[in-house]
Amino acid sequence: MKILILGAGKVGGTLAEHLAGESFDVTVVDLDEHRLRELRDRLDIRTVYGHASRPDILQQADADDADMLIAVTGSDEVNMVACQVSYSLFKTPMKIARIRASAYLTGSDFFTQDHMPIDVLINPEQVVTDQIKQLLQHPGALQVLDFADGRVQLAAMRAYPDGRLVGQQIIALRDHIPNVETRVAAIFRRGQPITPRWDTIVEAEDEVFFVAAAENISAVMEEFRHVEKPFKRVMIAGGGNIGESLARSIESSFSVKVLEFSAERADAAAQRLDSSVVILGDATDRDLLIQENIERTDAFCAVTNDDEVNIMSSMMAKQLGVRQVMTLIGKPAYVDLMHEGSIDVAISPQLATTSTILTHVRRADVARVHSLRRGAAEAMEAVVHGNDRSSKVVGRRLIDLGLPEGTTIGALVRNNKVLIAHDELQIESEDHVILFLTDKTRIGAVERLFQVNFNFF
Repeated sequence: MKILILGAGKVGGTLAEHLAGESFDVTVVDLDEHRLRELRDRLDIRTVYGHASRPDILQQADADDADMLIAVTGSDEVNMVACQVSYSLFKTPMKIARIRASAYLTGSDFFTQDHMPIDVLINPEQVVTDQIKQLLQHPGALQVLDFADGRVQLAAMRAYPDGRLVGQQIIALRDHIPNVETRVAAIFRRGQPITPRWDTIVEAEDEVFFVAAAENISAVMEEFRHVEKPFKRVMIAGGGNIGESLARSIESSFSVKVLEFSAERADAAAQRLDSSVVILGDATDRDLLIQENIERTDAFCAVTNDDEVNIMSSMMAKQLGVRQVMTLIGKPAYVDLMHEGSIDVAISPQLATTSTILTHVRRADVARVHSLRRGAAEAMEAVVHGNDRSSKVVGRRLIDLGLPEGTTIGALVRNNKVLIAHDELQIESEDHVILFLTDKTRIGAVERLFQVNFNFF
């Protein structure tokens, strides 16, 4: 598959790295020669210098031969024009664009083939907002991801010494919560993946990924750490696009305070929010945090556009007694540094956006993709098609599939019913299969397994 990426910034660079690592034919267009050279030296990709929306530059980048165009420049307008040019002049089959400005997103009829021919719209702010909102609804989780329209969830937890399952075999879950079905999909121990078996013993500090029906997630989480009280008071550092969007989405369920350094943005946020309290001030001001009763705050979400402010304010909030801190971090190196530190959850907007795009890149029929652990692992929802002659999986038991090493099936959704995976479970056509891959180099093998082979007919 030939993929043309417009924009070599954080998202474009992260996406190029992911796709080049999977042997896609990738071309990146940007106006930053230094950035293009850095990507070209590090990755097996082609780069083109120039304005991403200009027909001559797109022609030079072989847009007429591309299977997919992904426009993630820093300008909504450039992204939109590039998609229009690619559609009108080069007939590019799939066009994906990052659109940030809410004014463009309010008109539901604007992005159509007759007006602005973009097949998939991605709003990074909304993706991050949804991710943080899920975490706020599940205190103590490192990640909570939806599959099958929210019927199934994959959650990541750090096992604490006081967790009921710590020091015991995984099979003990059946005795602890006999009325709840779950499947431990993977365990990361000291940064290394472990494929769990029924007799695997859970150790303190393990990062445990498990799958369950959405209504059972909280019950399983309690097995890995002490019971967490629901969050009530949330403080948000940053009143920009993400901060305001997050406050608006949660203010009906939580008591929300927003700290914003810019008087103009603070005033605008205060006018647009309903019950949230907007405070003009510096999120790294210790005295201000104490004045605003930071020690009584359940969750602190740092979502400014400055990584250093987010990190410092989060560390200070944690030191002052906040139960859980969630920090938006743009620089990948910072995410790695913070993962084992005092920050509970480090959120990468690039990885969140990349996950959304990868859903449309996968060769099999994939309904959803989530990139995990800074891109090292992946969870996907594959839709099964065909019959026992055209498919390698239809009619087969899970134990007979021959899954690639490091790949686990956590659950199936069949006719809206959640079936937690076990060895004897048979796959049927139209099942939605939730998979976890600890090794992304195996993605191609998984895709081939779930593709329909029309040569059988």
